Amino acid sequence: MNLSQKLDSLTTPGILYEKLENNSLRCFACGHRCLIREGKRGICQVRFNEGGELRVPFGYVAALQADPIEKKPFYHFLAGENALSFGMLGCDLHCDYCQNWFTSQALRDPASESAGRLVREVSARDMVTLAKQSNSKIIASTYNEPLITAEWSVEIFKEAKKAELKTAMISNGHATPKALEYLHPHLDGYKIDLKSMQDKNYRQLGGVLQNVLDSIIRAHKLGLWVEVVTLVVPGFNDSNAELWEAARFLASISPDIPWHVTAYHRDYKMTDNENTPVETLIRAADVGREAGLRYVYAGNAHGRAGEYESTHCPGCNRVVIKRRGFSLRDYLLTNEGKCPHCATSVAGLWTENPRSVPLNGSGMPRIV
Repeated sequence: MNLSQKLDSLTTPGILYEKLENNSLRCFACGHRCLIREGKRGICQVRFNEGGELRVPFGYVAALQADPIEKKPFYHFLAGENALSFGMLGCDLHCDYCQNWFTSQALRDPASESAGRLVREVSARDMVTLAKQSNSKIIASTYNEPLITAEWSVEIFKEAKKAELKTAMISNGHATPKALEYLHPHLDGYKIDLKSMQDKNYRQLGGVLQNVLDSIIRAHKLGLWVEVVTLVVPGFNDSNAELWEAARFLASISPDIPWHVTAYHRDYKMTDNENTPVETLIRAADVGREAGLRYVYAGNAHGRAGEYESTHCPGCNRVVIKRRGFSLRDYLLTNEGKCPHCATSVAGLWTENPRSVPLNGSGMPRIV
């Protein structure tokens, strides 16, 4: 059995589509809105038309790990807690610098054919059990693009909600309004990649800039907790003008949206660009702060980004969450998510029991 046959056997009827004439259909899982003829596949390769019905991935994971939520990165979403992170196979984009290309480019890149070895059949209830066993307060869909496996994520998230767990997606944000409206009753946090402010760059990666901009706006309006990440790639999106445009766009939606500017390193097919120097990250973070964003972070620079690793109170500017890399060194917020010094609220979704927050990346509560 080859990879496509194996994945096709792990599918279920989809929800995010409409039927058209001649057994064709239109899929609404991602911004491509693929017109899929009978017997054909969408751009993602994992959603396909079988007899006029959309079949979608279901009932398996290809990556599974309990990680600090900061690794996603989410810094204002149950900071310090573990997230049981799962992924499947496939993506609607084809970024040359993808760090998860082995799973995301399955069925597109022949070098990913052996990704089938990673596939593990599980149930949604199994996932909740694993979350509890790993002391995870969050279940997160990540590693590949979760929009194209939205039906499976919702199945898991429904079970997670019953168990009073939080849910999150780590996504490229190349979504549709229908996909976000389908997801949002079951979803708490949505991390979106804003890869560039130039449509020509997005076209190079296989997407459309406006789809992502619209998704950031819509996700925020729907009440999801949104954090945005820009991987800063030298020679691709690191000009002051482009960074300023991204930061001003986010600030126009809400100055409380956390913006993570993170370091690129050579990977997959993009190996000619220089790795991002920490000085570039600091420059990008400075731009974000100047543009009016209250919470700006520099990532993938463990211990070298100074003030841009920790969370500061927007009122008195004191550190309320001290970080080094993905580890929390101190957590000072009150149970209401306020600064202990000036009582200013810090935007985010916080624990109601600050003393239980794990410190130093231990994954376990501190002893009080």
